[in-house]
Amino acid sequence: MKLTLTEERNPLTTGIDTLPTLDMLVLINAEDQKVALAVRDELQNIAAAVDAITVRMQRGGRLIYIGAGTSGRLGVLDASECPPTFGTPPELVVGLIAGGDVALTDAIEGAEDNQIGGAREIAELDVSENDCVVSIAASGRTPYAIGGLEEAKKRGALTISIACNRPSPLEELAEIGIAPIVGPEVVSGSTRLKAGTAQKMVLNMISTGVMIRLGKTYSNLMVDVQLTNIKLRQRARRIVAEAAGLSLEQATRILQESDGEVKTAIVAVLADIPPEVARQRLRETGGFVRKAIG
Repeated sequence: MKLTLTEERNPLTTGIDTLPTLDMLVLINAEDQKVALAVRDELQNIAAAVDAITVRMQRGGRLIYIGAGTSGRLGVLDASECPPTFGTPPELVVGLIAGGDVALTDAIEGAEDNQIGGAREIAELDVSENDCVVSIAASGRTPYAIGGLEEAKKRGALTISIACNRPSPLEELAEIGIAPIVGPEVVSGSTRLKAGTAQKMVLNMISTGVMIRLGKTYSNLMVDVQLTNIKLRQRARRIVAEAAGLSLEQATRILQESDGEVKTAIVAVLADIPPEVARQRLRETGGFVRKAIG
């Protein structure tokens, strides 16, 4: 079988083990700089994914990531960041990894080769035509990721692939294929490096873009942030103060009057209405602060 690009040997780094440490790091950094450019080349496909996911989620669908190894961990990480950042329920953005939760910290040998397992996990989530399944695999050949996307396609879900090779079996299955071509790794086959960085960048764009389209931000402020710890409570006060032109003391007071709801506090101040009216306006406008302000 011909090697995929992500498994090939990088001719620029064959002497990396002979270099002084600083020169070695300069070489790694030079390779890393290629990642953003590779992602830039895929912006049109990423934008198509964001818009298509948004439509499904507005109909009540979920965003589901599936992958193995580094790819799976990155999907789980992105999913786990959505509730504290954007106030989403945990079941709205889901991450599946070959081998289950233990694979987040330990290598589970053979789990990525379980194509039936990937299909089974998508089936167990009762995926439907309203859902979006993003399958992640640097090689584009991982059986677990392929099995998951095949099952999602059978069920009518939106199917998206993220790989660092083109063409690939994974992309052939997907309605939307995203393939930042980062080239061979500094250490041959170690796709936690450039490929992993590219996948993380793409996932950042997808989840952030979708949440912006769903009204989870006002300007560049995360107005659905949940006040679950000291840091986030402080952030919420700053957000309200910034958005509404208040002092931190004033922001704290209106937040308390708004039951800790950042959006409600902002709309109440900017529209000069009581918090309960602001809350109703937000319900009527689908949670979009700009629309609720009027």
